[in-house]
Amino acid sequence: MTTRAATAADLDAIMALEHASFPTDAWSPAMMREELASPHGWYVVVEEAGRLVGYAGLRAVRGSRDADIQTITIAESARGRGRGRALLSELLVEAERRGVHEVFLEVRADNPVAQALYASEGFAEVGRRPRYYQPDDVDAIVMQLDLRGWAARRTPDDATTTTTGKGWC
Repeated sequence: MTTRAATAADLDAIMALEHASFPTDAWSPAMMREELASPHGWYVVVEEAGRLVGYAGLRAVRGSRDADIQTITIAESARGRGRGRALLSELLVEAERRGVHEVFLEVRADNPVAQALYASEGFAEVGRRPRYYQPDDVDAIVMQLDLRGWAARRTPDDATTTTTGKGWC
């Protein structure tokens, strides 16, 4: 398993995974292309045996004290083995490098696995957006992380498992 920075060449594989994971509200290829090219974004992918099995994205304007996790997606066949947590850590380390203090995200109210992952890393619910995910009419839970607190809780071993998009096992 390796992780690396996403490139425009990954767009087709990302979109296949996007549509498989979010059949009713997938981003368009144009939206994803813009995200990958944005100077405010940072996307990473996970590959296994040459196949893309996950991706994640962060929007963090340089100089801003807050950032947003845009997405974390793992192929259904690759879930439950720590890949989502590893991608989340990659995004948080990049946010830390950019001088961010607080990280926000929205998560579907009907996704307890993702909610538990975020809570285990220190995210706390700070609000709800009713019927945010359309056409499913599912609420979004808004969560916030004090990134400086998260960074202070990391162990030296945690710091060595994240390699700024160059690869981990």
